[in-house]
Amino acid sequence: MDMFERISADIKSAMLARDKVRLETLRGIKKEFLEAKTAKGADGELSEDTAMKILSKMAKQRRETAQIYTEQSRHELAENELAEAAVIEEYLPKPLTEEELTATLKEIIARVGATSPKEMGKVMGVASKELAGKADGKLISAKVRELLA
Repeated sequence: MDMFERISADIKSAMLARDKVRLETLRGIKKEFLEAKTAKGADGELSEDTAMKILSKMAKQRRETAQIYTEQSRHELAENELAEAAVIEEYLPKPLTEEELTATLKEIIARVGATSPKEMGKVMGVASKELAGKADGKLISAKVRELLA
């Protein structure tokens, strides 16, 4: 069962459970998936890689919005955003720990053959593809910069 079918099935179960937050979040995910499938240049299919990127982006947006609401003392809105982020994160792979991230990045650096910070672009190209959905891009970038320094 691919991600699109899984989301569709979970929408049905959220309807039956009358879980409003989950249902709205899953409908939002399905909308993004449909837009990606029918976008100009798309072949009508949704790859797992693309699905993970969409889910990562959506979860990040929810967390950032919740932070803004918290800063503005709009706690009820922040709680809703965090609840949606939690639903989205259920479909993402488990995030890497800092040790796992460091080990993976060291392996990628060795494979690419990078030795100086000037070659950060090569490492980031490979790392961002391999670690999509498993670690935040800013965290990957900071860790690569630290390892190459």
